[in-house]
Amino acid sequence: MRHEGKAALVTGAAQGIGRAIAERLLADGAWVTLVDRNPDTLGSTVAELGPSAHGVVADVSVEADCAAAVASCVDRFGRIDILAAHAGIAEARPFLDIDAEHWRRHQAVNVDGALYCAVHAARAMRDAGRGGSIVYTASINGFHVEQTLAAYNVSKGALLTLVRSTAIDLGQYGIRANGVAPGVVDSPSAAFIVHNPEHAPRYLATMPLGRFGQPADIASAVSWLSSDEASYITGHTLIIDGGQTMGITGDLT
Repeated sequence: MRHEGKAALVTGAAQGIGRAIAERLLADGAWVTLVDRNPDTLGSTVAELGPSAHGVVADVSVEADCAAAVASCVDRFGRIDILAAHAGIAEARPFLDIDAEHWRRHQAVNVDGALYCAVHAARAMRDAGRGGSIVYTASINGFHVEQTLAAYNVSKGALLTLVRSTAIDLGQYGIRANGVAPGVVDSPSAAFIVHNPEHAPRYLATMPLGRFGQPADIASAVSWLSSDEASYITGHTLIIDGGQTMGITGDLT
């Protein structure tokens, strides 16, 4: 198996895409520390995933929580080889109604949290001398923005740059950094689109593949980017959107 003998840490892992990433890494042979701020959902998820899974309740916007999560992974499994920094939030709000709390919360979770986890994971990877892989979950919203999501759009745009900054700084330690940029995925955060009879057809009309993404689509890409099969890829963000951002779709005649 591609990750046999490796240990991974996945944030935002109790449900949705984060859970799918944890499941895929486990299936590919890794030990996995799942991190989430919801203790009840996290506890049930870890119990379902079995003995190779380990849960840590943490708020990634708090640096001390990120440091503790990385330390817990190393204490439990003796190492950390993979970080999937997936945790994020998205709250729609008209631009003229944005206030400091709304803005800072998005940057704190989506950007600061990803950075804190990456810094502490990378320190452990460097000290172990085995290299490692960091994969950030960005979004097509980082370059293909949506109305009423300014705080989210900007935070995901920042992650596109964080991917490259991490890669260029950490390559000297054998640590690779990449990103995935999902489109609309059938997960709790996008349920208001995917399961809405009015919104869903409009979104599907923009997708050449004609379907919404599944959490497993993102998880497969994260596992591959973290593997030796992608050992010469760093600083890259892989768009996974069914072709939605490729160009104009539909019959214009």
